[in-house]
Amino acid sequence: MEQTTPTATTQKKRPERKTRWHPRLGKRLLFYLGILGPGLIAANSGNDPGGIATYSTMGSQFGYTMLWVMPILMISVAMVQEMCARMGAVTGKGLSDLIRENFPLRLTLFIMFTFLLANGGVIVSEFIGIAAALNLFGIPSWIGAPCGGLLIWWLVARGSYKRVENVFLALTFVFFAYVFSAFLAKPDWREVLAGTFIPTVQLNGAYLLMLVAAVGTTISPYMQLYVQSAVAERGVRMSDYKYERLEVYVGSIFSVSIAFFIIVSTAATLFVHSGGKGVPISSAAEAAQALAPFLGNFASRAFAIGLLGAALLAAGVLPLSTSYSLAEAFGFERGVSRTWKEAPFFWSLFTLLIVVGVIVAMLPNLPVIQILLNLYLLNGLLLPIILFAILRLVNDKRLMGHYTNRLFYNVVSYALAVVVSGLALFYLVTEVLSFFGITLLG
Repeated sequence: MEQTTPTATTQKKRPERKTRWHPRLGKRLLFYLGILGPGLIAANSGNDPGGIATYSTMGSQFGYTMLWVMPILMISVAMVQEMCARMGAVTGKGLSDLIRENFPLRLTLFIMFTFLLANGGVIVSEFIGIAAALNLFGIPSWIGAPCGGLLIWWLVARGSYKRVENVFLALTFVFFAYVFSAFLAKPDWREVLAGTFIPTVQLNGAYLLMLVAAVGTTISPYMQLYVQSAVAERGVRMSDYKYERLEVYVGSIFSVSIAFFIIVSTAATLFVHSGGKGVPISSAAEAAQALAPFLGNFASRAFAIGLLGAALLAAGVLPLSTSYSLAEAFGFERGVSRTWKEAPFFWSLFTLLIVVGVIVAMLPNLPVIQILLNLYLLNGLLLPIILFAILRLVNDKRLMGHYTNRLFYNVVSYALAVVVSGLALFYLVTEVLSFFGITLLG
């Protein structure tokens, strides 16, 4: 009986410890979830149907040998996104606004035309992706594409910025489907590590095409437009920018990690079972179907669900970022929080882009993979123009004060721009020479 007293005492003390710690942990968790937004959305919108097709092809054709590119792209996309987010926080303006105000008229028009060219075709590809994903569940394109377009238009046009952002954030969770698919594929993790940390370069046109397309899809121009406009509309200031910077870095790591697992899942199945010869993929939807014999219907459906979520996310972000950029460039009112009367140009363009995307996606027998790869190749070719414009603005002390880039940032950023420019030019040269029967690469 005497021993019951200390036991009762300790039982009384334990609940007190729980009430002290759990509210703090809960508040911390809610706080860190609360800072998620533009960076996570922008980075993950790069894992759209075109991105999934690109990463799937990297794995199915080249196995684990292109994994070494992903850590480099992770650092690169994080730095580019952070520069744009920082400009949005310091100036309170979107990227197109700053371009219009700080570049000559002709150069502004050229840069904005580059944005429109890079974004326009990719918008169409997102609705092709929605239709392709729904086809895997037995829904025809003529129903799936219009329903997807209507859903996206309604969510954005009838919601506040916060609600739209929350929907986009919820869609990012479907990307875990690719992580499950990769682990179910049971890859040789020693080969995965070797491919990640030991660079392997193949001197042939297909490898170079995939390299440029990978850069174009991972660091797409529209991602920079979206993240800066979203940070500006959120009202983020440098006093609390450290949280936004963390969110950008987390988003970039998460996004490229998902791409990494997509490569692993197709490399461990399609490439390995081809005996190392490589398997061409005609679409991201075909990648989902091709995985079924190796991983079962569950993994194949998980891949398809990931494709649908990715397409819906990017199909919302892309028209939105394009409408933001062009409205900013020409000085029109813009923003999800504005009404149609307050921002007629913004909403008309947003609606038009969705309608065009839906109509094209309904066309039968489209060469999907060729369209997607060429669009992201175009993104890779145009990316240096956007990068040099960003670097010119972020290093302008008149705009940024003492928040300009440090030396390390500039060295890495300019190196990225130069390397991408070199790859793009080399690829163009090899393609032009091939018309005359001159082959530089095998």
